[in-house]
Amino acid sequence: MNAESVTSVALSNSVGRALEISLRGADELLPQDEWVRKLQRSEATGTPLRIKLGLDPTAPDIHIGHTVVLNKMRQLQDLGHRVIFLIGDFTTTIGDPSGRNSTRPPLTREQIEANAQTYYKQASLVLDPEKTEIRYNSEWSDPLGARGMIQLAAKYTVARMMERDDFNKRFKAGQSISVHELLYPLMQGYDSVALKSDLELGGTDQKFNLLVGRHLQQEYGQEPQCILTMPLLEGLDGVEKMSKSKNNYIGISEDANTMFAKVLSISDDLMWRWYTLLSFQSLEQIEALKAEIAGGRNPKDAKVALAKEITARFHSAAAAETAEQDFINRSKGGVPDEIPEVSLGGAPLGIAQLLKQANLAPSTSEGNRLIEGGGVRVDSVVVSDKALKLPAGSYVVQVGKRKFARVTLS
Repeated sequence: MNAESVTSVALSNSVGRALEISLRGADELLPQDEWVRKLQRSEATGTPLRIKLGLDPTAPDIHIGHTVVLNKMRQLQDLGHRVIFLIGDFTTTIGDPSGRNSTRPPLTREQIEANAQTYYKQASLVLDPEKTEIRYNSEWSDPLGARGMIQLAAKYTVARMMERDDFNKRFKAGQSISVHELLYPLMQGYDSVALKSDLELGGTDQKFNLLVGRHLQQEYGQEPQCILTMPLLEGLDGVEKMSKSKNNYIGISEDANTMFAKVLSISDDLMWRWYTLLSFQSLEQIEALKAEIAGGRNPKDAKVALAKEITARFHSAAAAETAEQDFINRSKGGVPDEIPEVSLGGAPLGIAQLLKQANLAPSTSEGNRLIEGGGVRVDSVVVSDKALKLPAGSYVVQVGKRKFARVTLS
């Protein structure tokens, strides 16, 4: 996508720049011409646009895949627009059916409240807290009541709801679709009515829900929002979307050393996609860096720069520098300055059992597999004997490149 295809009318520098920032890394911006008109009106009147992102607190933590849309929010926030971080404490009780092939079990109120407590704290590592409006959709959804819910449901047809891909597939496959799931897109769309949003952001899997919001705003006599969908970020494996269940994620609450090392583990090809979606460097800076790599500079330099930028964002510049030095030390076979201290009894203790008890391996069988692969060191010496038993004493135990523990056996 590009700004030139949107309109033949000359744009001011500020509107052109805002459109370029909006489109960066985006999957779709719909309708682009309406977004241009909103930007032009905002420039003419000095009135910031209202930009909405809703997240349901379905888990206690968010990973950097979630920050793709948060980054876009921050970019638009820096242009002077009003961003609204909406916590879907009401919609979470329904359960978002997006991308599901079965009914999602709703969370309890206690689970939702516990998760919601951490969401904004983590999101504020990307957004400017002083310029962010925090809302909960229970504010207007709870008072809606049964009468209001029926009136809302009358503004959308079953036929249009069944055009939704996941509902359509489940219906054709004879899989159940609960009535409450049909309410989810309506309630998410009603959020846009309540907030009078000009633009709503979401992942590509949210497109249907975002369009429902646009439709409902028209039904309620409002100017419809534009929608901006962002790609789902591939995880560390470069194949599947980032997910905790697939263990290919970087949690934004992970320690700096782990975060830095995980970024360095991605492929060179994936690195450039991450630059586009996660970095705050300009596209011109990224293209210049690409040119340097194409001219012979080591790609690892670019990856290190990305790792430091991401680590600094969620920790600090000093923590990123320390993480880089720690990684260098590990690569040279050195031991990080700070590693977990573990005290165990039962000496002499088998090495696989030690790995399990020190939380360096999830099980003794996995510990044996790591030993067979040459991935276990004791005091910098590779362990090759699965039958090894360590007597009482203190040892530095290393698994792979990143896991260390100072184990004291008694």
